[in-house]
Amino acid sequence: MSAADRADAEVRARLEALRERIRHHDHRYYVLDDPEIADRDYDALFDELAALEAAHPDLVTPDSPTQRVGGAPRGEFASVRHEQPMLSLDKCTSLTELEEWAARCRKLLGADAVLRYTCEPKIDGVAVTLRYAARRLVLAATRGDGETGEDITANVRTIRAVPLVLDARDVPDLLEVRGEIYMALAEFEAFNQRARTEGRKMLVNPRNGAAGSLRQLDPRQTAERPLTMFCYGIGRVEGAWQPATQTEVLARLRDWGFRVNPETRLAEDLKACEGYLDDLLARRATLGYAIDGAVIKVDAFDQQQRLGAVTRKPRWAMAYKYPAEEATTRVNAVEFQVGRTGAITPVARLDPVFVGGVTVSNATLHNMDEIARLDLRVGDTVLVRRAGDVIPQIMAVSTALRPADARPVEFPTRCPACGAPIVRGENEVVARCSAGPLACPAQLKEGLRHFASRLALDIEGLGDKLIEQLVDRGLVREPADLFRLRAETLAELDRMGAKSAARLVAALERSRTTTFARFIYALGIREVGEATAQALAQHFGTLDALRAATPEQLEQVPDVGPVVAGQVSGYFQDPERQRAIDDLLAVGVIWPAAEATSAGGPLAGETWVLTGTLEAMPRDDARARLRQLGAKVADSVSRNTTRVVAGPGAGSKLERARALGVPVLDEAELLALFAAHGLT
Repeated sequence: MSAADRADAEVRARLEALRERIRHHDHRYYVLDDPEIADRDYDALFDELAALEAAHPDLVTPDSPTQRVGGAPRGEFASVRHEQPMLSLDKCTSLTELEEWAARCRKLLGADAVLRYTCEPKIDGVAVTLRYAARRLVLAATRGDGETGEDITANVRTIRAVPLVLDARDVPDLLEVRGEIYMALAEFEAFNQRARTEGRKMLVNPRNGAAGSLRQLDPRQTAERPLTMFCYGIGRVEGAWQPATQTEVLARLRDWGFRVNPETRLAEDLKACEGYLDDLLARRATLGYAIDGAVIKVDAFDQQQRLGAVTRKPRWAMAYKYPAEEATTRVNAVEFQVGRTGAITPVARLDPVFVGGVTVSNATLHNMDEIARLDLRVGDTVLVRRAGDVIPQIMAVSTALRPADARPVEFPTRCPACGAPIVRGENEVVARCSAGPLACPAQLKEGLRHFASRLALDIEGLGDKLIEQLVDRGLVREPADLFRLRAETLAELDRMGAKSAARLVAALERSRTTTFARFIYALGIREVGEATAQALAQHFGTLDALRAATPEQLEQVPDVGPVVAGQVSGYFQDPERQRAIDDLLAVGVIWPAAEATSAGGPLAGETWVLTGTLEAMPRDDARARLRQLGAKVADSVSRNTTRVVAGPGAGSKLERARALGVPVLDEAELLALFAAHGLT
């Protein structure tokens, strides 16, 4: 072999090795949510492959990982006829209807038939089919009308959760895999936030975002969209493999490298299906992706074949629909609310509409820029979305249904609560009341709600209605006034008796003793959340030191940048706020010396995030113990996060952690960590 031939062989071998390693890591990251290497190490492999292919363009293969970025734009989508139809599903919305479906199945199969079911979330995305020939992806198509779809192969190739080559040796010669392409909610929100910042068009909802992304004529546009896929079945198969059940299909697809929904369950009877439906609905808001129900399928394929299909719908499957998270309604008015920091927020008053399991009559509009983006007018028909406990939002306006008398929204020039001029700072989206937080009753009320909240001074019994009365009657003009209240005065208020008044006075007395971090958080400084308050308390140790800190000194605190430093410095330079703080100290609000994070602790330099419900201890206790071990406890997951502790109900933070490859612990592992360091 000549030197040139040896060099060529070495290049080919290195290319194949790089491709195999990158495919392996893509599978670990995008399918299993369990990466083995850091992002920079992955990037180094990818960059080496790209450079080597650039130097040897004749050796580039269509299934190389570098080809996922998308090729040249195409003029149109070709039609694809499905060799095995992609059926749609019958739908039901009650357990009675589900039981009637199961009874029909038993009647058709015979009284002695034993039915088992697979239960899986019904992803609110786009149904597609993937065709693999000789283990390589050769076609991807939409469902279309079930008989004919569109060829979207070039776009689907950009989705890293979709394998381009199947490494397993037992894959049939021809395999069609069916599934749903969708956007994770955290990625959808992040995409829209970037689009909002850059002045680009935002996506209406995750489903439309996924559908629009797959129909981009330029695959490079699709490559920029955060798409992924769950696979749930098969179409045409050529080969010896003849699966007996849906459960077997899902297990084999998982083995072959496809992403299969971990929420899929095998149910032994219909009662187990009903339990699954209740459990999934309860956790709907925490899944990290949009679902509109669940799909119940007869598990055994021989029973499916005997049941057959009617009018393109299989008798052996049923879609159980949950309450819609989106609905259309009419905007009757737009009013303006004043927040704790003086922010003026427009709120749409709507014709009541049932969405997300509740009746919605209000929806936030964020700011005037959002109103302009939506081109919203009073009288418009709008699409409203409410997912889980998320505040209802207006996602889009139907301008085609706009009435002739629709009115533009006029932003006020003066605060609707106190009449002070409304101002908007340079480079700020939010407009604010120019009055101080103690001069504007709306700001004062919101500030008191924050001051009394669980993570602040945690004043039990001081609810919204009571705060309204205290401010409106002039009994409380600043937070310190709360501690001057007497039981006799409180007992005269609406819905307050002697016992309730005594309990509130006792709660106020207990709340006088707090922690430095809680006190900082309770002040309601703009941009200062719980984690930043904790960091400030640990760094400065005393109120005097914090009050005297310059912006430059404040920026020495971890994760405090110029914006936060400016807000904190400005707050403590404000005479009105200084007086309010002095009054709080005068009425006896105290705290012990701040407990500094152990700089030399075993978790020093690490950043932890808690999400979901902790069942063995309050979350505040878990945070305190992590800090004792030297860790910083943050509110959000980022690439700087070291560990995430996820309990029941963990949602987008858990999804984000998995997407970034951040290790996730459960509560038992956290307790074991504490015990190992003597923190029981």
